[in-house]
Amino acid sequence: MPQDPMDFEWSYWIEWGRERILWLLAGHLLVSQMSRLLVEKYKPWCLMVYGMAACWLLLGIKGFAVILLHAAISFAVAQFQLSFLTWLCSLILLSTLRIPAVEETKRKWYDTENEYYLLLFTMSVRCLFCTSFSLEYCWHAPTQKSSHSFLWMLAYVFYYPTFHNGPLVNFDEFSKQMRKQEAFSMKTNLSILIVGIIRIFFWWCLAELMIHLMYIHALYSSALPLESASYWALGGLALAQVLFFYVKYLILYGVPGLLLQMDGLKPPALPCCVSLMHSFTKMWRSFDVGLHRFLVRYIYVPMGGSQSSLLGTLLSTALTFAFVSYWHGGQSYLWYWGALNWLGVIVENGTKRILSISLIQDLI
Repeated sequence: MPQDPMDFEWSYWIEWGRERILWLLAGHLLVSQMSRLLVEKYKPWCLMVYGMAACWLLLGIKGFAVILLHAAISFAVAQFQLSFLTWLCSLILLSTLRIPAVEETKRKWYDTENEYYLLLFTMSVRCLFCTSFSLEYCWHAPTQKSSHSFLWMLAYVFYYPTFHNGPLVNFDEFSKQMRKQEAFSMKTNLSILIVGIIRIFFWWCLAELMIHLMYIHALYSSALPLESASYWALGGLALAQVLFFYVKYLILYGVPGLLLQMDGLKPPALPCCVSLMHSFTKMWRSFDVGLHRFLVRYIYVPMGGSQSSLLGTLLSTALTFAFVSYWHGGQSYLWYWGALNWLGVIVENGTKRILSISLIQDLI
């Protein structure tokens, strides 16, 4: 039975995974386990060299050079130790991904559109990693700068399991865990690997069944069946789509998460099932945990967060969702999506504050 071809993200990453990425991830696993077994002290640098080689192989020397240039610019700006300058640099570098002339130049580097998109997706994710490192550099005391060298930035930026699509791990978590030299047990790691592969294979089979049998995205791409469907049917289609999105990210984040575990790191928790969620706030906290931690640590809390006035909370939440919308591409529908999520979070938090008033509780 033919599959539904309309989910671009699934088709794209499955194709790349089968062709090269899974093989490169297997190579990373081999280098990681050998370095943990033989040269634990030099593991970060072994993985850094492997990640740079994998980047060069997939994206070519020009793609590798652009990512290296972005990292170097971010590191240079971080030397001023001003968070505002770091954010300005990050937003400017992110905006260069959408300049038409720059896009056309990068397209000419590759034979296919898929290769160009791989560079684009990779650079978008790398921008968050560069931002995380640079802000941590700004916030740490001079005595801690040795742990925030350019070499450590490269080890972080070119860490291959999270290289193309995440999940996002903040630099402070990455560096602390990577520095730990724990007792290595090949038997324990092998059991983690086998169990992890079985789980991911089950999720992949489930996703493939949904793609081959349900045709959710094909139905959404045509107005005619949607116009003739009942409200119950439309609700079912919407639920099916978000459930597929959930299963898809169990795989897209589950594979790198398993490799993080094999490297002795703690990956962000996998997405929580959307059927168990009824809250905007819980969705943002529990679906993409790595991105949520990034937003809270580097945008929401520095802007005041929940500890500031009502206006300050509204502003810090708005800036957080504005960045999410811009990072995802900045198209008009993404601004509407971000605004609706912001409104949902504000209404939920406002309702909680009202319900916490003792007079209201007495009435209830």
